[in-house]
Amino acid sequence: MKKASETEVLKHVCKEAKMKNRVIKAHLSRLSTVFGSRFTKAWEALNERRIKKYVFEPSGRVVWIVVGKEREYLVMPAADFCSCDDFYFRAMNRKIHLCYHLIAQKLAEALEIYDLVEENDQLYDSLIEEWKKVTP
Repeated sequence: MKKASETEVLKHVCKEAKMKNRVIKAHLSRLSTVFGSRFTKAWEALNERRIKKYVFEPSGRVVWIVVGKEREYLVMPAADFCSCDDFYFRAMNRKIHLCYHLIAQKLAEALEIYDLVEENDQLYDSLIEEWKKVTP
């Protein structure tokens, strides 16, 4: 039997969580086993409501941000991309597939536990530039 990938496990848990509007204990255990400390950090971010969904009007563009320890990270869930160093150094080298920011965003979206921020399209470019900045 083929071992499920990180993304398959998370996708399954998110689907179940969305249907039940919660994550059951067995899924918490599975996520902890698969992701280890990345899940612990993701769960902490979720419980601390550090995930933001920006919706820009009138375009309807959506940008996900996870407030991390160092700064705010731009997350692109459809591409499984995050602007954090962990993603850059470990995911790009195929040591992991998902950083904790991506895990947190996917769980937050499934459970609808995030801060919704509505902004005008005029702010889009300046906010994207701010989120793309790398702090030393």
